Amino acid sequence: MSLNSSYRNALVHLFVAVAIAVLLAAPGFAQHHDAAPDPPHQQHGAAIGPGDRWEGSAEGKAYSEFNHHLAGVFVLLIGLSELRTALGVAMLAWTRFLLPVAMLAAGMFLMIWSDHDAWPIGSQSFLQSFVTGDFETVQHKLYAFLLLGVGAIEMLRRGQRIEHTVWGIPLPAFAVLGGIMLFLHSHGAHPAAHKIALNHMVMGTLAIAAGSCKVVKARSQVASARSGWELAWAGLVLMIGVQLLVYTE
Repeated sequence: MSLNSSYRNALVHLFVAVAIAVLLAAPGFAQHHDAAPDPPHQQHGAAIGPGDRWEGSAEGKAYSEFNHHLAGVFVLLIGLSELRTALGVAMLAWTRFLLPVAMLAAGMFLMIWSDHDAWPIGSQSFLQSFVTGDFETVQHKLYAFLLLGVGAIEMLRRGQRIEHTVWGIPLPAFAVLGGIMLFLHSHGAHPAAHKIALNHMVMGTLAIAAGSCKVVKARSQVASARSGWELAWAGLVLMIGVQLLVYTE
């Protein structure tokens, strides 16, 4: 397959994947757009309980936005390394390890600093943070475990320590599962809850589309890494990285 043909196929696959993502997100956009606005006292946090004052505060917003922006840097590194592979560029072969390194770094960061009040930096115990805590905190810790697990597998795969095809499943499975989890992610009593939900819905649909592209490529008969589906996968990952990098609350 020629490089020009790969570009054309990638554009087609990327267009199809994004179109599917938009269609999936459309009902949610409509639901949030049509929803009645919160009462003014809720929008300005007057009725928020003592335990929820962090959400929507200047400190809380800055903390959350920094975490999302840092995650965007990691995702952009992953997307760029995958783009190099998809294009079949021989130089800078070491960048294939950017994906597992970025996933492991993001997992460690998320495990420690995902929530200001959770273990190990907050007042909540390990059990409260991982099991009995609020759903948002538990989700963050679960994401951390998944990032660490899949990152370790990809490090072993790319170092040719494990070579069976079954080890290629966790990465796209994580993209799809992580995307689905984003549809269930919320920031509690945040004054910009609708905006945050829409952001996570878009990221979720892009992640599901990216993982699906990776699955289709794995099931196709194209042996070369330079395929339209691989380019679409890399392009969608980059789009998620950009969205995280400009994320605001």
